[in-house]
Amino acid sequence: MNQARTACFSIDVEDWFQVENLRGAIRRDQWDSCQLRVEANTERMLAMMAERGVTATMFILGWVADRCPSLVRRIAAAGHEIASHGYGHELVYRLTPEQFREDVRRTRHILQDMTGHAVHGYRAPNFSITDWAIDILQEEGYTYDSSSFPVVAHDRYGRLTGVNAGQCVSEIRPGFREVSVSCLNLGSRGVPWGGGAYFRLIPYWIFSRGVRHIQSGGQPYVFYIHPWEIDPDQPRVRGVKPTLALRHYINLSQGERRMKRLLADFRWQSIGQLLAS
Repeated sequence: MNQARTACFSIDVEDWFQVENLRGAIRRDQWDSCQLRVEANTERMLAMMAERGVTATMFILGWVADRCPSLVRRIAAAGHEIASHGYGHELVYRLTPEQFREDVRRTRHILQDMTGHAVHGYRAPNFSITDWAIDILQEEGYTYDSSSFPVVAHDRYGRLTGVNAGQCVSEIRPGFREVSVSCLNLGSRGVPWGGGAYFRLIPYWIFSRGVRHIQSGGQPYVFYIHPWEIDPDQPRVRGVKPTLALRHYINLSQGERRMKRLLADFRWQSIGQLLAS
């Protein structure tokens, strides 16, 4: 496929109460008492993609898989690529190497046992990747990572040596590739243009023009979204800093409509399909 027209759709399958923006108000030991909305929201996304014949990469949180195994099997049965988002949505650089190894090993085994499909890809929560984590991923059987988001500045994103905004796919270890989330190029760093609050905030016509600009430069486009981003009825949490609440809740009412437009306006494939081609 012509890379100038290639676009990869990816979904980070996690629930509304697991996001870093709400961490200060919802403790991890409270997760099991929170309303589980990820299954219904993901099902709506699956229906939208089925309508357009879109195959995506689904980076599934191990915690979610343990509680929604039938959802994971339905995702696999629909032909989407099953990939790992880790188990407990911990930022990578807050873990020791031993804790990270256990996290990614546990999740890979869970997903493979549920679906019967090999899991090759990983995405770090909040794109919190580090150089040392890549070696562990490769040792644990992963063949690619899609955690690099080489933006100009962000308070949580990690960094990988030698990865920049001008190159979507890089072989960063022999046999192991990095697939960066898309940015509008500003030298080695860029303006975030791959999804999240940026997708909900920027007017759609401007966002879609940016996607085409990235593609016109000969690079694949990589997009991400979360199931809670199409759920304006999710609970509103008190005690969250205003800046963090803004980042989480802004334009949730626009998420589903914009996702439908994006699915219709571009030709999509999974990250696994991109790498295979």
